[in-house]
Amino acid sequence: MVDSADSLPVCDAQLDTTGLYCPEPIMLMHNKVRDMHTGEVLKVIASDPATTRDIPKFCSFLGHELLRQQEDDGSYLYFIRLG
Repeated sequence: MVDSADSLPVCDAQLDTTGLYCPEPIMLMHNKVRDMHTGEVLKVIASDPATTRDIPKFCSFLGHELLRQQEDDGSYLYFIRLG
């Protein structure tokens, strides 16, 4: 996981789960990645602090690469390369 780069990774798709709480962000991510291909990058925006635990586990369990994870004023941003 890269967390120190100044520029954000280029993404192929975006999913905004702001305002949703566990388990909804992960359920929506499951649906979104089904429409994507290996190697594509998904940008996820979330407001639920539980995503800081759930999204890395999601990636690890399904073989995706968490490229970047950052928090900014109560908003969480993730870039995931599909495996």
